[in-house]
Amino acid sequence: MQLDVFNAFRDCALREGVQFYFNGYLSHNVIGAMGDTLRHRLEAQGTKGTVTRRVFSTFVEMAQNILNYGADAAPVAGNGRIGQGAVAIGQLGDHFYIICGNHIEREHVERVREKLDAIRAMSADEIKQAYRQQLRNEEEDHLSKGAGLGFLTVARDSSAPIEYCFVEDEDGQGQVGFYLKATI
Repeated sequence: MQLDVFNAFRDCALREGVQFYFNGYLSHNVIGAMGDTLRHRLEAQGTKGTVTRRVFSTFVEMAQNILNYGADAAPVAGNGRIGQGAVAIGQLGDHFYIICGNHIEREHVERVREKLDAIRAMSADEIKQAYRQQLRNEEEDHLSKGAGLGFLTVARDSSAPIEYCFVEDEDGQGQVGFYLKATI
């Protein structure tokens, strides 16, 4: 990267309120270190406890999605995984935002879109009810590594509807860029 391009990137990030940005390989250890940094940053600027919890929870869910569901994710020795993606955390005015991006397999796009559109159509009370119902749900989603609570957790902690988009990959590898944004 040229220095002038880096300077433009930095200036854009500052204008958009970006406080933390990471692009690269994620592991449980990297997510833990990023989470510690985020928590200290929020505490240092005097962010309310409930907001800190929501920002932190949303960050962890989104980073875990990259790690567990990204097309570039792979197992590593000792039961671990690594995943490749990007995460940005910023603040504009009184609101924080968390954005993540990674590749997913094209075959999963419609499934993810259906889940997110259904959640986006729910009220805050409906999201909380769906979350509680999913906790009790014994049906297993064969593609989910958890209880299927990730998107519901992000939506529950958000102060506005979650946003998402898919971007076609130009490399023809059968993958699609997936971007998710939550506002706290």
